[in-house]
Amino acid sequence: MVIFRRTIAGLSTSTLERFVLRARRAIHLSSIVNILVTNSSDLRALNRRFRGADKATDVLSFPAPEVERNKARSVAGDVAISADIARENAARRGHSVADEVKILALHGILHLAGFDHERDHGEMARKESRLRRQLKLETALIERAQGRAGKVSTGAKRRGSAAGARRRRA
Repeated sequence: MVIFRRTIAGLSTSTLERFVLRARRAIHLSSIVNILVTNSSDLRALNRRFRGADKATDVLSFPAPEVERNKARSVAGDVAISADIARENAARRGHSVADEVKILALHGILHLAGFDHERDHGEMARKESRLRRQLKLETALIERAQGRAGKVSTGAKRRGSAAGARRRRA
């Protein structure tokens, strides 16, 4: 399910839902992914509440508890995206806000699939780069962070502990 609390020019609910489905298939993630596109204020509040970081961020992922993952129509979790930061990133990168939201969604979905760029020695970055090309997207989130700082460091974080153990390799 996709919920827009902030509208994005050129990106409808159905377009983002189709992209999420394509991304899930490419990652081999059969579980449902919920996406919230909202403002930086909401992302800051979520970041403060769940990660203890009192700052806005571009994307947050919240893996579902094991109980939800074991149901017939299992839910992988939720991804929250800041439309404000997506607009800033898109302007700085010279691509559409719609594409930026897709880049952020892909990054969040990879976290829901169990990838963690802070601990996996580049595995998530390689996977994200391949998927970005496959899904016809601009530079991946991790690649941008590595290019800026020479290391992996993005605002995107996962919430939950068991998801990392279920890393999917494809």
